[in-house]
Order: sequence, then structure tokens, then C-alpha cells
Amino acid sequence: MTSIPVKERVKVSQNWRLGRCREGILLKWRCSQMPWMQLEDDSLYISQANFILAYQFRPDGASLNRRPLGVFAGHDEDVCHFVLANSHIVSAGADGKIGVHEIHSTFTVKYSAHEQEVNCVDCKGGIIVSGSRDRTAKVWPLASGRLGQCLHTIQTEDRVWSIAISPLLSSFVTGTACCGHFSPLRIWDLNSGQLMTHLGSDFPPGAGVLDVMYESPSTLLSCGYDTYVRYWDLRTSVRKCVMEWEEPHDSTLYCLQTDGNHLLVTGSSYYGVVRLWDRRQRACLHAFPLTSTPLSSPVYCLRFTTNHLYAALSYNLHVLDFQNP
Repeated sequence: MTSIPVKERVKVSQNWRLGRCREGILLKWRCSQMPWMQLEDDSLYISQANFILAYQFRPDGASLNRRPLGVFAGHDEDVCHFVLANSHIVSAGADGKIGVHEIHSTFTVKYSAHEQEVNCVDCKGGIIVSGSRDRTAKVWPLASGRLGQCLHTIQTEDRVWSIAISPLLSSFVTGTACCGHFSPLRIWDLNSGQLMTHLGSDFPPGAGVLDVMYESPSTLLSCGYDTYVRYWDLRTSVRKCVMEWEEPHDSTLYCLQTDGNHLLVTGSSYYGVVRLWDRRQRACLHAFPLTSTPLSSPVYCLRFTTNHLYAALSYNLHVLDFQNP
């Protein structure tokens, strides 16, 4: 935000706090999708069916150039998840394969990774981790000469819905379905593949974790089917979270994002509801329902910048403009 004048910063900050924004639709598609997206500089990457498309933002940040900058293909079925790392896109497919695409060239490699769909993937420090419906998590090298060589296979006893590598590159966390194993959040050693610890206790069956993210090497956030966002600090306790926020309408929470400070944004399973939270308070600040009956849709993915929030739903990519409400 250093490039934004102080007066403009104050105005935009007040808009976020008061929930003042203008809603728009950036993209539409005819068939129902389960899109995932990432932002990088002035570009937006979004999955549609078995493709990943790259679009460039116009200067206002609230609209896109209609012609894609690039199209990344290679999967035989839908792309479930992808991340951007080291000028690469690493994608997880419902075909059980992982794809590695160079952003600035046509180089693409895909390899069989799991027996069933790969639900989640993360990549940091030249290491890829993946989680699958086949109840395993795997560790892979990103180095071009070693792509597809599995370093570790971890039996999770549960479907893996989400995964994230620690910023220290020493461990990673898996979010699982909480059906076959009592804990849906477990941390594994990245070098050995051994279990280090599990988080929390007394989770009800089915309290699966759909999204998990590290804020720092010792703090992380999780959300999922049990309708709670939980904030964990590994320095204090691994059995009890430091803070939790409950979705007031008892909806599953599909995704979350944070600014690393006080702002928390969640996406719910019904009516495309995006909620803004101040982490110093229990109740949510604002709720934005982006769809209505009969086109109720989960919010599959959320991303935001200083001025805009982007939400990917079944049929549309929505934008909330806090700069020019």
C-alpha cells in the first residue's frame, strides 16, 4: 500500500470497515464449474474444467481484458486446485495427475500421482505436496529432471481435502475428511514423511477441513464442514485453538483468506455468501450474498487485494470494488 496516497488509503480502509463496495461480474460460464484461482501482479489465473486461463486486469482492477493471456492445458478431467511457484503453475487434476506448466513458455509436464482425484496441491522451495481422495498425501520434487519421482507417500487413512507447506519448509499440514481418522488436521515432517503432531481434539465425525493456510511458521488458519474458522498457534498449544469464529447460518466454509493482520474473509456453501470478519471480534462485520435461489452456489475460492475482493462461484467470477463503491 506504500504506493497509494494516505488519503486514498484511509478512504478504502473505511469502505472495507463499513462494507461499502460495488459488486460486479468479471467472467461467466455456461456450465457449472468448481473454479480455483490465484492472483499475481496484474494477472488473474482461474481454472475452468480441465484448463487454467490467465487474464490481465485493466488498470481499474475491477475488470479484465476479455482475451486470455494464456491457456494452460494437459489434464484429462477437471482441474481441482493449483498454485503458482517459481514461474510455474502446479496443478492437481481429477484425473489423478499433477501438471507442471511454465508460465512464460509452452513447457508442460503431467504425471500420474494418485489413484483417484488429486484434491489439493502446494509448492514451496522446490518441493510439491499433494493430497488425494485415495487417502494418501505425497511429496515430490519440482526439479525438471526429477518430476514424477515420489519422495514420500503418507497414508492418511482419510480423504485429503487441503494441504499447505510451512514457510520454514520443514513440515506441511493436511486437512482431511475426519471420517477414517479422529483428527482432520495433522502436521508431517517434510524430510521424513513422519507424523509430527495433530491439532485439536474431540472433532465430530465428518468435521473435514476444506481449506488451511499458514500465516507464519507457527500460526495457521483452518475452516471446513463444522462451520468454524480456527486460528492455531503452535507455540501455545496444539490441542486447543487460540481463537475461533462460527459461521452464523451453520453453513460449511469452503475457503478463507487473510491479510495477515485483522481482516479475515470466508466463503460459505450457500448463496455465494462472502463474510468479512475483524479477528478482534467474534461476530462477522459484513455478509455479501452473491447469488440467490434457485442458483445457490458455494464460494469455491476467494482472493483479495487492497481495493478489490474476487470470489469464484459455480457460474460466475464476482468482484467487490472497495475503491469506487
